[in-house]
Amino acid sequence: MIAFQQVCKRYANGKDALQQVTFQLETGELAFLTGHSGAGKSTLLKLLTLIERPSQGQIMVDNQNLSAITRPGVPYYRRKIGMVFQNHQLLFDRTVFDNVALPLLISGYSRKDAGRRVRAALDKVGLLSKENLLPIMLSGGEQQRVGIARAVVNKPPILLADEPTGNLDPALSAEIMDLFQQFSQVGVTVLVATHDLSLINRYDHRSLVLKEGALMEEVDPDDTLQKPADENPYASEVG
Repeated sequence: MIAFQQVCKRYANGKDALQQVTFQLETGELAFLTGHSGAGKSTLLKLLTLIERPSQGQIMVDNQNLSAITRPGVPYYRRKIGMVFQNHQLLFDRTVFDNVALPLLISGYSRKDAGRRVRAALDKVGLLSKENLLPIMLSGGEQQRVGIARAVVNKPPILLADEPTGNLDPALSAEIMDLFQQFSQVGVTVLVATHDLSLINRYDHRSLVLKEGALMEEVDPDDTLQKPADENPYASEVG
């Protein structure tokens, strides 16, 4: 479903954000993407969403070579990807229903067809009864679930989450992760970018560990807690 082959990304200022990154995620797999601040997590997500292009290497998504996608094709490609953000990025002057419906209406769905999909997505995240409320009337965890409903409302095969539990307590974080696991169980490929080691350690999923732009060997998160900081690939570094 997602395959990186020797992918590099060098910015105009000479900074190497990613170096020879190679990995593959299968359909329906849930994995963590982690590493210190500045390790390259955000760059990797930007490459998957075609916000950025690689300087070298090949990226395949759903058997499609991303380098072959021209600018006019980018919006159509992005329909394959649902994106969940740390800060929700909701429109606070619109109802929960309208926030979730927005990507469908942009894609040309009728209001009637969009309504069916929106209510199904809200039901999935447990917010169907709150479709007419404004986001400001919801808790932080509920706002994040609205963001998830919006990300999956058009049933994309891939879900990317950028620090989705960064503002949530452990109990709410567990609720969000349970939703991600439910999506992966029905065939959605889920990649969760996070620096929260405690979150990673609570789940038995692959971890792709970036350090200074390079993908390290995959590690058992439980083992990293027993290592000194300079041997811990999750340890924070300056930069």
